[in-house]
Amino acid sequence: MAREWTDDRLDALRERVDLGFKHVDERFEQVDRRFEQADRRFEQVDKSLEKIDADVRELRSEMTEMRRVMTQGLVGLVGVMATGFVGLATLIVFAQL
Repeated sequence: MAREWTDDRLDALRERVDLGFKHVDERFEQVDRRFEQADRRFEQVDKSLEKIDADVRELRSEMTEMRRVMTQGLVGLVGVMATGFVGLATLIVFAQL
């Protein structure tokens, strides 16, 4: 036979339900605190990535400048070598005359 729902039984059920929700609320507060910690960590990661991005951009700029200087040096070296070969060829031609 089914038991009847007396006021005392309903009050006890309400207290158990309230206690259960209290535990759920406490767990959600813990989860919220953990998310706040995770958010702070992500902010630190974002700052680190921004610094890395700036460093990479600076490195790319330096590499571009280095490539430009090396190209200019190579062109200058080739020019000096060509001038030297032309000078040697001229000396050889005039030496045979």
